[in-house]
Amino acid sequence: MRDVTGSSYIAVSLNGVHLQRGGRVILRDIAWTVKPGERWVLAGANGAGKTQLLKLLAGSIWPTPARLQEKSAPPERRYVWRGNVFATPRDVQAHIAYVGAERQDKYERYGWNHTVEQVAGTGVHATDIPLEPLSTRQRRSIAALLTRLSIAHLAQRRFLSLSYGERRLALLARALAGRPRLLLLDEVLNGLDTHHRRAALRWLNGLRRTRMPWVLATHRIEDVPASATHALVLERGRIIYRGRLARALLRASLAGQARRHELRGWHPSPTARPTAALVRMTHAHVYLDGRGVLADVSLELRARQCWLVHGANGAGKSTLLRTIYGDHSVAAGGRIERAGILPGVALEIFRRKVGLVAPHLQSDQPRELTVRELVASGRYASIGLATAPGLADRRATQAALASFGLTRLAARLPHELSYGQLRCALFARAWVNEPELLLLDEPFAGLDAVTREALQRRLVKLAARGITIVMATHFEREWPHAVTHEIELRAGRVLYCGVSRRQADTPRRARA
Repeated sequence: MRDVTGSSYIAVSLNGVHLQRGGRVILRDIAWTVKPGERWVLAGANGAGKTQLLKLLAGSIWPTPARLQEKSAPPERRYVWRGNVFATPRDVQAHIAYVGAERQDKYERYGWNHTVEQVAGTGVHATDIPLEPLSTRQRRSIAALLTRLSIAHLAQRRFLSLSYGERRLALLARALAGRPRLLLLDEVLNGLDTHHRRAALRWLNGLRRTRMPWVLATHRIEDVPASATHALVLERGRIIYRGRLARALLRASLAGQARRHELRGWHPSPTARPTAALVRMTHAHVYLDGRGVLADVSLELRARQCWLVHGANGAGKSTLLRTIYGDHSVAAGGRIERAGILPGVALEIFRRKVGLVAPHLQSDQPRELTVRELVASGRYASIGLATAPGLADRRATQAALASFGLTRLAARLPHELSYGQLRCALFARAWVNEPELLLLDEPFAGLDAVTREALQRRLVKLAARGITIVMATHFEREWPHAVTHEIELRAGRVLYCGVSRRQADTPRRARA
């Protein structure tokens, strides 16, 4: 490692590092150095080992000892900070900030529902939950951080009342509040709307004025900051590229190969003959923790429709989908009607006809469930399994696993999968009953380009078969070409609800 004596930022070097989990090799012969002033992009397909590599850098997991590897040379991790060399991360770990999906899921799992200001404050004290009050100076510093990330208005909001993207920004503020000397970001831009993504990228680009090293793992070429200097690409646990940033290489690793017309395949007809209503919402108001999240929403979901739900972070998109599913109730004065669900009929009857893919499902699942059992739970629309699956359940589960390319992962535990692999398992869970209605909340978050395009093609085919789809996403290029209707939300209120404006504009564009 080059001499960085006296640097106020941390340099880290890995040499000959292996990682095994459950008898499987996750990372193999990793040699990598991150120095102050370097800004790295970490790329690779789902399951390539990106998250585990970041955890190795952060010191939250340890390399496999040499005696368990295929070679005798011991793995080496070295951290250099302020002229001192450390053989383990223990003495510098408090100065390394790691932001990823697991910490976000942890808040959901344990019900940690502190204010955004308090969550950011735990970064100052390096604790999971607030253990002591913040000083006036610390509160001012946190307020400045929240302003920089465009979330100052959320300071007194409870963490679990935030949208997925807002939670991610709150955790980024937490990481920065500790004034880190090395910053590790695992898909940190997932779930951010256009405004907040641009703000986050501006902030990352602004770090070029310092020598703070950072590593950003991403699956999207548009999330690569202009200030990035280096790239590391993983393939099945091995480094296949390490060096100066090469945009062409990153584009091949991160951008999809399919042409846009290949993702169409079916041209919807929003003016086709009306079909039966699956769900009808009338003047619906939804309150969570005493706060209004949706106001006066009216819509009808009918068979063979494909709905797009869009709006900024905190607009109410996830709440709308979860209200349709039955996780949230409509306040008195409004109404929600579901096909076949009359007074006295269990809501589970409806839910078994619905497939749901949403971020909260990744944290809600019991950690001891295998992937096979997770997918089987979709047969009952349950979290976990109350009874052993029957023969029909096992056959349907096996078919869903095979359909989504998960057969080889069936016996693994969810926490042994990459974030993207687990998202594919949730797709299989949603499809195991071949539902009439699919509710998809940011379904492609954390997926590599190849997997993302394969699932987009599948959705086109499902729409052509008459499956009703409701999808919320921030990425316009992910908006399904099969879309027939859309609803745009702002602060819980409907700005537009009706036939897709994209489809309505098509004839005019063609004439032009």
